[in-house]
This record gives sequence, structure tokens and C-alpha cells, in this order.
Amino acid sequence: MATETLQVSTDRRIPIWVNIMQGILVLIMLQQVFELFLDHDALVSAGLLVDGDPQLNLIYEMGSRLGVIALASIFVMITQNPVQYLVVLLMNVLREGGEMFIDPLYPVADAPASPAVDFGIHVVIVLIEVAALVTVWKIARQEKGAPVSE
Repeated sequence: MATETLQVSTDRRIPIWVNIMQGILVLIMLQQVFELFLDHDALVSAGLLVDGDPQLNLIYEMGSRLGVIALASIFVMITQNPVQYLVVLLMNVLREGGEMFIDPLYPVADAPASPAVDFGIHVVIVLIEVAALVTVWKIARQEKGAPVSE
């Protein structure tokens, strides 16, 4: 049986701005995971009901899924593998793209911004994430020897 080791890149192929963006997103996700698992008062102040097994089931499942995304993000930030990074960036775009419509349509009780401002903020975030996705996609294609159109 062949053994493989985790390949951590010593040459930074992923631009620093992409890593910074991903690091900020990881911190936000970890803060949300903390709230979902341990700070139910924050959930209640946002208008969520935390009073029974069905609600707790959904809250803990969301926390678990978000935790997995955060761990996958940390993993790709360590390995700096462009192909793996693409998977995480695609998850970011899809997650934030969904939130771009969900948050303004169904605002939480303690929302820090109006629905219109929240939508605008999400548009900017999604555009940055799409730019990161395209940037890393080009890097991945170059590494595979495929031509990259500008």
C-alpha cells in the first residue's frame, strides 16, 4: 500500500489578497459556529427560537456544516493547492450568493443594516469572491499547462 503525505506548498501561488479574504471568511464562519453551538442568547436576540429539539437539530446541523466549510477553508489555506482552493471558493460564492437574496428577504431581528444595504454588501462580497475564483482558476490552469485566456 502506497503512503502519501500532505503536500504543503512552499511557493505561494495563491495571491495574498485571496488568502486574506479567505482568512476573514474563516473568522466569520468560526464566529457563527460558536454562536450556533454555544451562544444561543445571540440566536435569540436575532429572533430565532431555541426552544426544542427540532430547532436545536437545525441549529446544530447548520453549525456542523459551517464548521466543515471552515475546516476545509483552513486546509486549503495551508496546502495552497489551487485545485482544492477552487472547491472552497466555489462554496463561498454559492453560500454568499444565496445569502445575498435570503438575508434581505428574511432579515434577522438584530440585523446591522437595512435589507437594501445588506443586499449591496453581499453583492460586493460575491464580486470579490468571484474575482478570487477566476484568479485561482487561472493559476490552476497554468499549473496544468492549459492555455489561459486573458
